Amino acid sequence: MKRRIAAVLPTLAAVAASIPLVLSTTPASASAACGKTAADKDSSAWNATADGANERSGSSTGCAVNGIAYAGQRLDYHCYTVAGSYTWTYLRNDATGTYGWVRDDLLSDYGSSVACGF
Repeated sequence: MKRRIAAVLPTLAAVAASIPLVLSTTPASASAACGKTAADKDSSAWNATADGANERSGSSTGCAVNGIAYAGQRLDYHCYTVAGSYTWTYLRNDATGTYGWVRDDLLSDYGSSVACGF
């Protein structure tokens, strides 16, 4: 039995080496720089339950605050992106008309489920 395996191994190795290795990668979303907006790819809108979530001009706490989302305000989600270890949703606050990025862990439903794609 060991001789059969030893005889077959070089053939298997040659076949394996001849098969091209293809790695499937999904492009990662990139953070949104301060001032970056996004198209409305997500048709959902929700009532926020996070009280006092900053709506920022980009997906970073270093970006300016455009407005604040309060509990019960209707938020129109556009899409999300990844910045470091957090995801951020770009949204329009229907109560105030303000657009901005909100970190998803501040939203009761964790924000949009549609990637922005940049």
